[in-house]
Amino acid sequence: MLAAIRGEPTERIPWAPRLDLWYKANRLAGTLPDGYRNASLTEFTDDLGIGFHAVIPDYRDLRAPDDDVDRALGIYNIHTMPCRTVLENVERNVRVEGDRTHVEYVTPVGSITTTFIYTEAMRRAGITITHVEEYAFKGPDDYAPLGYLFENIRVEPNDDGYAAFATRVGDRGLAVGYISAAASPMHLIQRELMPLDLFFYEMYDHPDELAHLAERIGTHWDRLLQTAADSPAEVLLLGTNYDATVQYPPLFDEHIRPGLRRFADMLHARGKFLLTHTDGENSGLLEHYLASGFDVADSICPAPMTKLSFREVRDHFAGRITIMGGIPSVALLSESMSERDFDAFVDGFFEDVGRGDHLILGISDTTPPAAAFNRILKIGERVEAFGPVEPA
Repeated sequence: MLAAIRGEPTERIPWAPRLDLWYKANRLAGTLPDGYRNASLTEFTDDLGIGFHAVIPDYRDLRAPDDDVDRALGIYNIHTMPCRTVLENVERNVRVEGDRTHVEYVTPVGSITTTFIYTEAMRRAGITITHVEEYAFKGPDDYAPLGYLFENIRVEPNDDGYAAFATRVGDRGLAVGYISAAASPMHLIQRELMPLDLFFYEMYDHPDELAHLAERIGTHWDRLLQTAADSPAEVLLLGTNYDATVQYPPLFDEHIRPGLRRFADMLHARGKFLLTHTDGENSGLLEHYLASGFDVADSICPAPMTKLSFREVRDHFAGRITIMGGIPSVALLSESMSERDFDAFVDGFFEDVGRGDHLILGISDTTPPAAAFNRILKIGERVEAFGPVEPA
């Protein structure tokens, strides 16, 4: 995988489908393939001879029961992350009612309340990330306490937790250091702190207050990125789930691209790589991705799930960004694509692969629980048949 990112020859295309949700859902349902009913996910991938996808973390891999209470602020304290965040000078009141967790933050300049949920249906589907039901920001009175919260976050290295994760992954795949689902302070506000429609209203109604909040979050952001860059991780993830209708090109260029570029430069100075999770409709964003300077576009999801074909993305990146993913998840679903159509799709896909360089093949965004196991095997067979990769 590292050789693919560097554009070096490899003995084959790295094939590392994301299987965590598929595995969890099928293990819980007792429907893992014959011979694998009691296998761990690493045992499963080892036996198949495929790479282990270690990019998106298990959000339930917590070091302590209260490590996810700040989830509605976009703050995660997962065991495998290279950084840990601690809120200081804040009174936090937590109340759990069934599947719901209510959190109140009391600051000298006002209080904030949030609620997130984690249901049995989510557990059965293999989902580990909770869902925000009550956002932190509800109106202009929340700007001051939110700014206070982020200015009072301490960031600590979590080298031991990350090292244990990297050891567990070993040479099976890239042990990616997960930093944040947001790529910048403004992106954090948009995706984590307020409903999407309210974010766009605030851009129009209170642009100065919104910009000031982003600046205050920026003090935390600086500490976070510096700590992450100094961690042992070789590849780090910053930012997820861009879509041309939400993070539309002008917004991406103004509020997301500079943050990615800055972190990419920090990592490149240390001989490291930046990965960002580009799952979504990428029409109009490819030029901005190139200008962002990141190394890996994780979870590229082409047609028929989005407008862009795999060939269009490959041609546009032209070896400057490594694609991770590429196989749209619907291709693994029998109800979405017949066996005949799947075979035709795979034939066309491998024609578009070209030389196969700067590619870590996977399933975008993830392998769905109902994915046909024989199709995972067929893709692996095509990878083997493709043979060695010799970049131009």
